[in-house]
Amino acid sequence: MGKPTGFMEYEREEARALSVSERICNYREFHEELSAEERKRQAARCMECGVPFCQSGMNIGGMISGCPLNNLIPEWNDLVYRGSMEAAYRRLKITNCFPEFTSRVCPALCEKACTCSVNGSAVTVRNNEYAIVETAYKNGWAKAQPPKVRTGKKIAVIGSGPSGLAAADRLNLRGHSVTVFERSDRIGGLLMYGIPNMKLEKSVIDRRVSIMKEEGVEFRTGVDVGKDISAQEIKNSFDRVILACGASNPRDIKAEGREAEGIYFAVDFLRSTTKALLDNGLEDGTYISARDKNVIVIGGGDTGNDCVGTCVRHGARSIIQLEMMPKLPDTRAENNPWPQWPRVCKTDYGQEEATQVYGADPRVYQTTVKRFIKDGEGRLTGAVLVKLSYEKDKNTGRLNMKEVEGSEYEVKAELALIAAGFLGSESYVTSAFGVELDGRTNVAGVNGTHKTNVENVFTAGDMHSGQSLVVRAIREGVDCAREVDMDLMSYSNL
Repeated sequence: MGKPTGFMEYEREEARALSVSERICNYREFHEELSAEERKRQAARCMECGVPFCQSGMNIGGMISGCPLNNLIPEWNDLVYRGSMEAAYRRLKITNCFPEFTSRVCPALCEKACTCSVNGSAVTVRNNEYAIVETAYKNGWAKAQPPKVRTGKKIAVIGSGPSGLAAADRLNLRGHSVTVFERSDRIGGLLMYGIPNMKLEKSVIDRRVSIMKEEGVEFRTGVDVGKDISAQEIKNSFDRVILACGASNPRDIKAEGREAEGIYFAVDFLRSTTKALLDNGLEDGTYISARDKNVIVIGGGDTGNDCVGTCVRHGARSIIQLEMMPKLPDTRAENNPWPQWPRVCKTDYGQEEATQVYGADPRVYQTTVKRFIKDGEGRLTGAVLVKLSYEKDKNTGRLNMKEVEGSEYEVKAELALIAAGFLGSESYVTSAFGVELDGRTNVAGVNGTHKTNVENVFTAGDMHSGQSLVVRAIREGVDCAREVDMDLMSYSNL
């Protein structure tokens, strides 16, 4: 341990975010990195605990506590403190295929389980990870390392999101020949079109994909497996197939007037902005615009927050974000002790920006849409909202929701974005391959594995586990890759 008293000597110092007025003028990432000396001090705060919950990835209280990738966090924090950044990068890459992604978009489960956070502030693990990987790119350490020997085995990965990329990366480095099929025009899946540019600039994805290409991974974009090419042709052409198509079915809402023009799923709204930004610099008419519109965002999660931040940058007239559940407490409740994931209220970048631009927090709790209002031409003009109340079921302990009588009120809205989560895999893909589904339409694994009921076909990521985090999708891809390797070679060194 480099600095036994570091956690007592140094205060937590995060990478500084640009002011709201500066950052909403563009779609760039907006955090400024600390100096090398300050980064060493932040790494010195790591206590190198006897039991490092930060890297545990355990399920506690129904939620993941610590890093699902089991990153060797105390080890590379110590190396950062000592100034051994290249060694820290090598250590980080042992467990994490894509630290350039997780250090930007992961909610830092590691920090929530950090021992320092019991009576103080957690170590800046995610910022430290960012510094490690970006230093590696600047110094040429993050370069292609093609396998020296090929096995002669061919693997198809359907989907290029974080799980598909992780599986492809590991299996290619093992020496198998991997082809990734992506129905969109760009590689990245959720990373490319589901996460806004200000959280993850797309050049970061392209940079990593370029290295994978140098290492021998083949990418085929604009190919929709199950439509453009049959599942049987894929199975005939490859020794193994991995389905990693994500949980792509957005959850809809049932409300009168849902068919009005101006109501979109959040994923379609975010995709249209990113695609137009990359294709033509947001030329008018090429994306779903919130400019000068009153906007309702339905859903209080990360995707809803991303919609809020994007609408702010579009120049929306007003934004309301509806959350059906009650507001969470600002600090841990007694029944939510460390190292559980803290069920507390957080204000993310989009909500912070909307609060400053419009003068009030956009979130409205325990509220949903009862009815959409449209004009004579079918265009959305407003919505009737209703308050909700919750009662705990005495038998199950679950909260039952009901409308509060007489609580309806009307708001103006020319744009509504549904960010209510996802329901599972898309049926045309699962039907084409004939794989069995579980009760939530996720692709079922045989006996808790990633192997499906169809011979030589595996599954990984949100398509297998349901909607989750990028870091968990990467872990899914890594675990699936090892099972595929075992299936092909009867042993695995992954």
